[in-house]
Amino acid sequence: MTAGTAGLRALPRPVAVAVGGGGVLGAAHVGVGYALEQRGFVPDLIIGTSVGALNGAIAAGHPGKAAQWLDNVWTRLRRREVYPLGYLSSHASIFTDRGLRRLIARAGLPARVEHLAIPFTAVATDLVTGAEVLLDHGGLESALLASTAIPGILPPVEHEGRTLVDGGVIAYVPVRAAQRAGAASVVVLAVGPESSPLCHTVPRRRASAIAARAALLGLRNQIERDLRDVAEHIPTVVLPTGVDAWPAPWDFRHSERLISTASRAAGRFLDGLRISGPGLYRDATMVEVGR
Repeated sequence: MTAGTAGLRALPRPVAVAVGGGGVLGAAHVGVGYALEQRGFVPDLIIGTSVGALNGAIAAGHPGKAAQWLDNVWTRLRRREVYPLGYLSSHASIFTDRGLRRLIARAGLPARVEHLAIPFTAVATDLVTGAEVLLDHGGLESALLASTAIPGILPPVEHEGRTLVDGGVIAYVPVRAAQRAGAASVVVLAVGPESSPLCHTVPRRRASAIAARAALLGLRNQIERDLRDVAEHIPTVVLPTGVDAWPAPWDFRHSERLISTASRAAGRFLDGLRISGPGLYRDATMVEVGR
């Protein structure tokens, strides 16, 4: 038994994996997935937001062997396949969801959420009420399209009388949903600058830079608040990616680097993991908001 396996096996059951949003940065999820699979870890449930819902559903459909399939997809993926230009679906979005529909169809998944091998929930946001919507049954394609429907970029999804958009609006990293689903511990896959050490730099005096910095701080505070609140009650393990240079949100050319870097960093962390009750377990170099 490796040290990483011992650490993972010490997590109270049921243990959930919470897979956060991040768009193109979701390639790093695959590297973390490699590290978990190599240590024989299979969760009891998976909760995913946005691209984390797509990656998480594939992991739930193919336990213990999803990372290689996802690696093959991510390292070949290009923007036009996910966000096809020139095919406006309506005034509600810039792109259609036909690219995502093709990706889902190729994944060899069942038609319904409840038929996945591992219990799975996709997190979406009710565009009218702002409520978090947990999609743990019904059509899988519809659930994934709703969870990944970036407002203004991809079309909203009508589901049981509700208009749903990307779950990242309300739960960028769905640890609260994992706790509410009955998890006794949670392993967190979070990517992007929102989940990386915060650089204390003043943004350039341009409207776009100031808005981007404010958005980053808003998401980061949401993530930190949710992590800390959940960690007060159950062990909450945040796996590092080791990535210090994230690509632009539309740049799919860096997937191989993100995957390999995250695999190494998460593996090293898992091999030193020790669990001793509720708390937040993560890389010591992570700078916490408010510290």
